[in-house]
Amino acid sequence: MALQATKCFATKPWLSHAKALMTRASLLLACLAVGIAVAASPARAVEAPFEPGLMRLAEVLGSLHFLRNLCGEKGDQWRAEMEKLLESENPDPERRARFIASFNRGYRSFSGTYTRCTPSATEAIARYMKEGETLSRDIASRYGN
Repeated sequence: MALQATKCFATKPWLSHAKALMTRASLLLACLAVGIAVAASPARAVEAPFEPGLMRLAEVLGSLHFLRNLCGEKGDQWRAEMEKLLESENPDPERRARFIASFNRGYRSFSGTYTRCTPSATEAIARYMKEGETLSRDIASRYGN
C-alpha cells in the first residue's frame, strides 16, 4: 500500500508545477542578487570623447621615442613629451596606467621590428610625426578651453 501512495504522489500534476515555480523563484533570486551586486558596485566613469585620441597620442609618442633614437636622435625628447601629457592630464592611477601602457605599446611595436635605421623606419617617423601633430591639433581645437 505504501508503494502505491508513493507512485500516486509522484504522478500528481501539482508536483511538477511546484518544481517549476521553485526553479523560477531560484532564477529570480539569482537575478535579483546580481542586480543588487551591480547596483552596489561603484559606477565607472563615462569615457571622455577625447580619450581614444589621447591614448593614441601616447602610443605615437612611444613609437617616436624608439624610432627617433634608432635613427640618430639622442635624448628623451619624446618621453619628456609624454611626461608633459601626463602632467597636463593629471590622471588617476588607473588612467595613468592606461597612458603608460599605450606609450609602451608604441615603443614595443617598433622595437621588435627595427634593429637599425632604414628608409622604412624614416618613413614611419614622418608618418608618426604628422599623426601626432594632427592628433594634438584636433584634440586641442575640439576639446581645449
